[in-house]
Amino acid sequence: MSLIQPDSPSATLVRADQAEVLGGGPSTITLLADGRDTGGVISANRSRLAPGTDGPPPHYHSGSAEIFFVLEGSLQALAGDRVLTLDAGDFLVVPAYLPHAFGTPEGAGADVLITFAPGMRDRFDYFRLGERVMKGQASPREILDNQDRFDNHFLDSPTWRRARTNP
Repeated sequence: MSLIQPDSPSATLVRADQAEVLGGGPSTITLLADGRDTGGVISANRSRLAPGTDGPPPHYHSGSAEIFFVLEGSLQALAGDRVLTLDAGDFLVVPAYLPHAFGTPEGAGADVLITFAPGMRDRFDYFRLGERVMKGQASPREILDNQDRFDNHFLDSPTWRRARTNP
C-alpha cells in the first residue's frame, strides 16, 4: 500500500522574498498561503503589529479554526469571554464560532504566525480589501457586505472593549 496519493495536491512553498506584503512601517501582513493554494487544507499569514495596534474587531469564523503562534513580542487576544496575553512561544487555537479578536498591548509589538484550518479560499482577498479600506480606497461597508464570502462575522464584545480601553 502506498502512502502517496496520486491525486493529492502538491506541496506549497512560499519563498520569503516572493511573499506579498501588505501595510507598511512597523505593522505588516505577509500573505503566505491561501486556501486555494493548499487545496483548502490551510491558510496562513504572518502579522507584525506595532505596540498598541488593534487587529480586526471581534468576530468569528463558521468554517475554520484560527490559530495563533507568537513568534516574538506580546499579543492580547479575546477568546470567547476571556482576554488572554500571549507571549513569544505561546500557541492559541480558536475553534469555529468562538468570538475572538487580537491586538498588541501599549508597550509591546508582536510578530505572529496566523493560520486557518481548514483553509479559507479567498482569505488573501479579505486582507487586500482591508488594506484598501485603510488607504481610503474602499469603504468599510464593503467588508461588512462580504462577511459571508470571507467567513468573517463581526459582533460586539463588551469584554474586548473594556480590555482595550482600560489596559
